[in-house]
Amino acid sequence: MGKDVIIACDFSTAEETFKFLDNFTEEKPYVKIGMELYYAEGPAIVKEIKKRGHKIFLDLKLHDIPNTVKKAMSVLSGLDVDMTNLHAAGTVAMMEAAIEGLTRPDGTRPLLIAVTQLTSTDEERMKNDLLIDHKLEDVVMHYAQNAKKAGLDGVVCSPLESPVVHEACGEGFCTVTPGVRFADGEKGDQVRVTTPAKAKELGSDYIVVGRPITQAADPVAAYRRCMAEFVG
Repeated sequence: MGKDVIIACDFSTAEETFKFLDNFTEEKPYVKIGMELYYAEGPAIVKEIKKRGHKIFLDLKLHDIPNTVKKAMSVLSGLDVDMTNLHAAGTVAMMEAAIEGLTRPDGTRPLLIAVTQLTSTDEERMKNDLLIDHKLEDVVMHYAQNAKKAGLDGVVCSPLESPVVHEACGEGFCTVTPGVRFADGEKGDQVRVTTPAKAKELGSDYIVVGRPITQAADPVAAYRRCMAEFVG
């Protein structure tokens, strides 16, 4: 699979989203639609962005009983997104049901990736709130291996975790990595950050970049810089 830069379109309305996407007259960037935008605008926003020729990562992080997730994924597969995700914590059975629901009658389906642990979860919270008494790195790796066992295509992880995920699950198991900033940019609220060039070196398959592009004075130039550093 080829490397790509996914722009996190973390806007609250369709109007803001299209105003941003209208900047791109030559490229059709891969975009991420998260909960805020999807819940505000519904499936129509996915269909309209798809109609404009963009690839879409629908970032809704499903987590429920297997049958509910299977039915929900069946609906999402009809939106013709290119990638979607769920929480690996939902168990192997839930992930297997998700694959079943996501697969269309012709055998095709979007890429399905799993969230292992959210970046806001540290080891202390994991132990105190979730009663998971293992090292964070061990939990992330176990969840990634469960995702592979269930037939998923990859995981969301830190670029810093890409090498160990590939080592444990194989090079074909993709890593989708947020927490990417330019070397001369602001870190924002991200703690474990790296640059597009470093993410490439670490083996990330996709990087998800939000504010360094969406809030740049020249978003197209920022996107092109990202592509140049990460894809080459």
